[in-house]
Amino acid sequence: MGALTRQIGSVARLGTWQAEVASLVDEHHLVAWSAAPRHRVQFTSSLVQFLGGIHDAEVCPLYGQSIRDLESFCSQLERVLPGPDLARRLDGPGGVTSLMRHRDHIKGRRAAKYRYYVWSDADVLLREDQSLFSRLVDILAGVSAESEYASDDLLLIHRAILVGGPILDVYGEDERGQFHRWYPDAEGEPFWELVAGVKQPRYLRFQIDQLNQ
Repeated sequence: MGALTRQIGSVARLGTWQAEVASLVDEHHLVAWSAAPRHRVQFTSSLVQFLGGIHDAEVCPLYGQSIRDLESFCSQLERVLPGPDLARRLDGPGGVTSLMRHRDHIKGRRAAKYRYYVWSDADVLLREDQSLFSRLVDILAGVSAESEYASDDLLLIHRAILVGGPILDVYGEDERGQFHRWYPDAEGEPFWELVAGVKQPRYLRFQIDQLNQ
């Protein structure tokens, strides 16, 4: 985390941190935290605007203040991600995983190459339901790995950017959490490791406040 913080902080004064963050999420998902709500809001709004200007990119903002259970997460997801009707379940036909795998094609437009999920106030769900939060973190990274390493479809790079308070960093300290390992499968090898052949999810963490110094 320290190296990442220094890397972003070194360009903050030049006003180029948005491009630096976009470069970092070429290879990783990102967990950005701050104890200052205003810093989190400024970071999220600026980054969403920047990502929206990237050619061939889809930006899916998820407003975490309204995400407190599976129903409210699904309600947010289906509003930013066009596709089939979304069943209120994580797996199986029509569930969250299925919709995230879906790619909507609009006639006359080139297919997107990047999809960014920007989940603001992600710590709200972490406080309300850590188990559900862990499953969703797992699915975000899992669908991304599957798309890059195990799909025959036209490549779509999925990246998650979670923004919230210090509890996100506390969760990230736990080596058993889904920033570090795939959600365990009672029957053996974790599902996403089996599907994508990737040993662990790729999440980076850093403190937003470094950008305001």
